[in-house]
Amino acid sequence: MYYSYLPTPIGDLLLAGDEEALTLVGFPEGSMRKEPEQDWIYSDKPFVEVCKQLTEYFAGTRHHFDVPLKPHGTEFQLKVLDELSKIPYGTTCSYAEIAERIGQPKAMRAVGAANGRNPIPVIIPCHRVIGSSGDLTGFGGGLAAKEALLRLEMEHSRFPNVPEHVE
Repeated sequence: MYYSYLPTPIGDLLLAGDEEALTLVGFPEGSMRKEPEQDWIYSDKPFVEVCKQLTEYFAGTRHHFDVPLKPHGTEFQLKVLDELSKIPYGTTCSYAEIAERIGQPKAMRAVGAANGRNPIPVIIPCHRVIGSSGDLTGFGGGLAAKEALLRLEMEHSRFPNVPEHVE
């Protein structure tokens, strides 16, 4: 497993993966804070395109990612991650809406748990999922990072649909 760091407005993101795909984006803070494992090898080379696209995203010029991903999780978690990937830039939806979309309308809490275990946040946009009331809810990188990501997208989206208190 290779790893690198990318400086961003929300802190240095840990990137990890192999020569073929990205498997992890780790936050510098919050409950999903990540550190490289002891046997990982530091190298920027596998992450050149990922860094380019994330830099464009944080500059507000990229709204879709096109890099190979290899997320890990249960079948249910991967189903949720697939649905998260379909949430358009600059929009939000609720955990209930995701549960409905995957055909399990009563699985809102399980969707929330899967969302919280997203190994590739930002690129798989778990930050776009909010509470049914419109409130920001837990985020592995901390609520300040979630708010910053939603604000960035609101500022660079032609059709923003984010909570009003994110200004």
